[in-house]
Amino acid sequence: MPNPSGPDQPDDEVDETPADVAADTDRTASEAATEVLPPPDPEHEPATEVISQAQAHTEQAPVSQPAERRYTAPSGFDAGSTQKIDTPTDPATEVFSPPPGAVPPQKPVAPQMIPPRGEGSKMLANRRSWGWVIAVVLVIAALAAIAILGTVLLTRGSESKVSQEEKVRSTIQNFDIAIQNGDLATLRSITCGATRDSYVKYNDHSWAETHARVAAAKQYPVVASIDEVVVNGDHAEANVTSFMAFAPQTRSTRSFDLQFRDDQWKICQAPQS
Repeated sequence: MPNPSGPDQPDDEVDETPADVAADTDRTASEAATEVLPPPDPEHEPATEVISQAQAHTEQAPVSQPAERRYTAPSGFDAGSTQKIDTPTDPATEVFSPPPGAVPPQKPVAPQMIPPRGEGSKMLANRRSWGWVIAVVLVIAALAAIAILGTVLLTRGSESKVSQEEKVRSTIQNFDIAIQNGDLATLRSITCGATRDSYVKYNDHSWAETHARVAAAKQYPVVASIDEVVVNGDHAEANVTSFMAFAPQTRSTRSFDLQFRDDQWKICQAPQS
C-alpha cells in the first residue's frame, strides 16, 4: 500500500498492526467506489413536483387512534328527571349589644381643608386686628356708660339736694308768715316736737287774744333772709337773719332745726323771741 501524499515521512518505519492494514483497505475501497457525476444541464432539469396543502396536511397529520372507551356503573344521579334541592334557610342574625364600659364607636371625622401657610397667617392676623378693634370699642362703650351713669347720679343727687333745700326754705317762709298772721293751724302743721307742743296747748280763743296783744306790741320775730341751708338726710339746718318787729334796724343771726316727717319738712326748734 502506498503512503498518502503529505509531508515527508520520517525515516523510521512504524510497525503496522493487522487492524491498521484492514482500515487502510476499507478506505481504498470506498474511494474507488465514488462515482463522479457530470454537472446538470440547465435546459433538461427535472420537473418540480407541486404538493397541495391538503395533501401535505394529509401526509403530515398522524393517523388518530380511536380512544379507549370506559364504562361506569349506573348510579341514582342518572335518573331521567332533575331534582331540586332546597337551600336551607339561614338562621336569624343575633345582634349583640356592646358590653358595659366599652368605648362607643366614634363617628368618622370629615376631612378639613387646611389653608396655605401664607393665607392662614394672614387670616390669623386679620382676626387678631378685629379682636383688638372690638376690645377697644367695648372699653370705650363701658367708659362712656360709666360716665353717663355718674353724671346722671350726680345730677339727680344735686337736683334732689337743691329741691330739698328749696323745700326747707319754703317751710321757713311759711312759718314766718303764719307767725305774723297768727295762723294757728299752719303753725301746728309745719312744726314738730316741743315747738308744736307750744302751739297745741292753745285753743282758738286764747290764741286769738294772745296774738292780738303780741301784734299790737310788735313782739314777734321777722325773718329778713335765709342765708344758708344744710340738708343731711332727714335733718336740715338753716341759718337766717332776723329782727324783732318793733326794732327792724336790730338784726341778728338765728338758726332753725328741721326734720323730714310725713313727706314734708317741719320746724322742730325755732328761735326764741
